[in-house]
Amino acid sequence: MGDIAGRLVMAGLELEIEPASQKLEGVVVGRIESLAAHPQADKLRVAQVNIGRKDHLQIVCGRGQRATGMLAPVALVGATLPGNVQIKQAQLRGVDSAGMLCSARELALAEKSEGLLELDADAKPGTPIAEQLKLDDRVLVLEITPNRGDA
Repeated sequence: MGDIAGRLVMAGLELEIEPASQKLEGVVVGRIESLAAHPQADKLRVAQVNIGRKDHLQIVCGRGQRATGMLAPVALVGATLPGNVQIKQAQLRGVDSAGMLCSARELALAEKSEGLLELDADAKPGTPIAEQLKLDDRVLVLEITPNRGDA
């Protein structure tokens, strides 16, 4: 992108380079290793999630589209999701939850989504989600003034 941006600036155009998506620090690839019914809530499940560490995370989630072996984004404790949603260690109906399984909407990657964002089978647990989804793209924002009809 540097070559294109340099040429545009040398042509006398004003431009800014912005990230194409919001930062998603603290969000990694996770594999659901097991699912169990929540002992005190019919609409919740308790997932054991592999994020590439020795110990798995226990995450309380909804009953929607979740299956053992599924790869999905996991927001770790301390992450801030788009919309300033803070992920904290929590207890849901008496069961500890250390993170959040995420949909595309929760990551601001889609306006609507049904269930979790299912990742490709070759995704490796623990990989930052921005790297896995190649979200490091940049956007060139050009400021074209009325006297630059040639642009």
